[in-house]
Amino acid sequence: MAVVDRRKQVIAAAEKSFALFGYKATTMDHVAKIANVAKGTIYTFFTNKEELFDEILRSVILEMKRISELEVRDDRPFFENLYHSMDSLLEYRGEHELLIKLFQEVRDFGTPQAREGLEKIESAILNYLEKQVDRAAQRGEIQGLDPKVLSFVLLKLYIALTSDWNKIHDPLSKDQIKEFIRRFLSGGLSPA
Repeated sequence: MAVVDRRKQVIAAAEKSFALFGYKATTMDHVAKIANVAKGTIYTFFTNKEELFDEILRSVILEMKRISELEVRDDRPFFENLYHSMDSLLEYRGEHELLIKLFQEVRDFGTPQAREGLEKIESAILNYLEKQVDRAAQRGEIQGLDPKVLSFVLLKLYIALTSDWNKIHDPLSKDQIKEFIRRFLSGGLSPA
């Protein structure tokens, strides 16, 4: 039991260290100090910083999947499920200190490991979206477009409207974003 607790203690300390200092500046000494364990204790569980970081990313991805699954219901149409799950995912991403720090680190320093970590998270979101898109197409709720391409466009559109837009314009409300996405995707640009 103590071994499992120490492992969790090390993971929690590492997540805190990565959130405070970023990937590049985090050392095993930082993690050991925050966890209040000897540095050697960390190495009984993880070979190196990269392995520890991957474990944290894995748990973040699992949490994001759990959050999404709480929002998706079979009795709701695809677009309603999409709005609920994307809102929850982007809210989680925006509030999660580690993810915020990774975005800052990529923007400010271009740290490859931080970029790869964020790419893993985006890939997990895209895989999840792709399954939802495929399911909606099979149910006849949306056209049978390439689920991989459509998932990518949906995610980028949602990020653009919830985050990128706010950098140069007044933020759109959730209802404005939902209405824009609904009209854009259901009717397209054609005036008919």
